[in-house]
Amino acid sequence: MTRVLLIEDDRDLAETLLQLMEFENMVPDYASNGAAGLNLAQTNRYDVLVLDIGLPKMDGLSLCKQLRQEGCQTPILFLTARGSIDDKLEGFASGGDDYLAKPFDNRELLARIMVLSGRRSSQSPVIKIDDLELDNSAHKVVRGDHTIKLTPASFTILEVLMRASPNVVSREDLESALWGDDAPNSNTLKAHIYYLRKSLEQAPGVKLLHTIAGKGWVLKPE
Repeated sequence: MTRVLLIEDDRDLAETLLQLMEFENMVPDYASNGAAGLNLAQTNRYDVLVLDIGLPKMDGLSLCKQLRQEGCQTPILFLTARGSIDDKLEGFASGGDDYLAKPFDNRELLARIMVLSGRRSSQSPVIKIDDLELDNSAHKVVRGDHTIKLTPASFTILEVLMRASPNVVSREDLESALWGDDAPNSNTLKAHIYYLRKSLEQAPGVKLLHTIAGKGWVLKPE
């Protein structure tokens, strides 16, 4: 399923869009201001972020810039009442991927979300963080000069963590990536995390996999 974070201060519009996303089998989260939206984007994993530009507490452009500076690569779609070329260029310059001026056709919004979600899934198969490199096409993990052998489950966990880095990934997100809606008990995931941590630590280098109490796990240099 496509996970979407909607950050929109117009409650009526937000309610309509959330219902629309759920009807299309998307999994939406919602924030009514930029500060709350930033916190959600930093702590959860999403396939697409949909931001209004004129948000209270933190505007959408500043929010986008901060996420990009932190290394977030999640596709961002701006919603705004301002639709001039200069406004669009400003949105793209801040790190946005797409721009939809209000009022818009709901079908177009859904289509653009799906395009952006597909773009994320078709990202480069090679991901690198510090001295750790994952090649999805070759199903290979290398750290420095060492090849790391992983089980399929641990490989999936590592890829999710690396693509989300430096954001924290929740237990629910990892279980969904591994098992969909049929997750076993939480001890199974903990066992895979333990195996992955030990495998990464076989090669010399800084600690990369960190547990964030009450939130999940993050992969980034100390």
